[in-house]
Amino acid sequence: MHATYAPEQACQAARKRLELRGISVKDFAIENDLHPSTVYAVLNGQKKCLRGAAHRAAVLLGIKASETTN
Repeated sequence: MHATYAPEQACQAARKRLELRGISVKDFAIENDLHPSTVYAVLNGQKKCLRGAAHRAAVLLGIKASETTN
């Protein structure tokens, strides 16, 4: 079975991208209609990001690839 939590390196890279853009986690959450606590939980590796808002946050942060179906 594979790990379901986002890798720590991916979370650190996402934080760095936000920092380079000069945007706070809270501002990112508000921009993307997400609750800030959800985004913080994703970035801290506390959510599995399998579905719902946590999955959406992980995709928007670049932690997970978007899985689109045609």
